[in-house]
Parts: sequence; C-alpha cells; structure tokens
Amino acid sequence: MDQEKKNERLKNLAKDQFEVTQHAATDYPFKGKYDDFYQKGIYVDVVSGEPLFSSEDKYDAGCGWPSFTKPIKKLVYNRDQSLGMERTEVKSPDADSHLGHVFNDGPVDQGGLRYCINSSALTFIPYDELEEKGYGEYKRLFD
Repeated sequence: MDQEKKNERLKNLAKDQFEVTQHAATDYPFKGKYDDFYQKGIYVDVVSGEPLFSSEDKYDAGCGWPSFTKPIKKLVYNRDQSLGMERTEVKSPDADSHLGHVFNDGPVDQGGLRYCINSSALTFIPYDELEEKGYGEYKRLFD
C-alpha cells in the first residue's frame, strides 16, 4: 500500500482505530464489536481492506477479544516485550497495521494457535456482500 493512499485512509479512522492500528493500543476486553460476533464472512484490515481472517476460523476463547485459529494469508510477526511480557505481535502485511497478538494456547486440534485481535483493527465483510465488495474469491473459504 503506498504511503499517500495509506495517509488518506488513516484520516478516516475513528480515534480508537487509529490508536490500535498505528500505536499498538489495545481495545478494552469484552468491549470490541467483534468479540461476541459470529456472522458468516471475512474480517479485513480497517486501514487497507486486505483480507485477514475468516469467520470459519473464529472461536470464543473467553479472553475478551476476537480470536481466530489462523489467518487467511501470511501476516507479519514481531517480538513484543512490552508490559513485562513476552508476546508475538501480528501486523497486516500491506498496511503494517497493528492487529493484536498470537499465542500458542489455541485449540490443539486446529493447530494450537490463538490470534487475539483487536476489533478496532478490523472491518467485517458479510458473506452475502463478498462479491459486490470485491472479495468474491474468498467465498471458497466457506465451501
């Protein structure tokens, strides 16, 4: 994503979306709009619109943030030692948006990972709107 286009999109973000994606802030637990949300569709980066996660891989981890077992495509991983913890930050590849963290305490039968993602970093595209919004190729995830 080129910087000019990214800057334009950043201007349209709500304050919480900007803080999470650009300054690695965190949504309050159990307050994000996608924590207890289970519609069929995909989640995309709020900045770039790049596809990140499928509702098919979402589950209730009880942690207060949307949790997924795997991403749709490769993400960027960075070591994060902030707050006195050892974690792995996940970022979107094109827009470099902070999304959240990945942990190794997810469902073992699905690979063992838990992608703990901030709702403020995501936009949900319902299954029935994938085609019209330019994400038709992702319908295959639901077959």
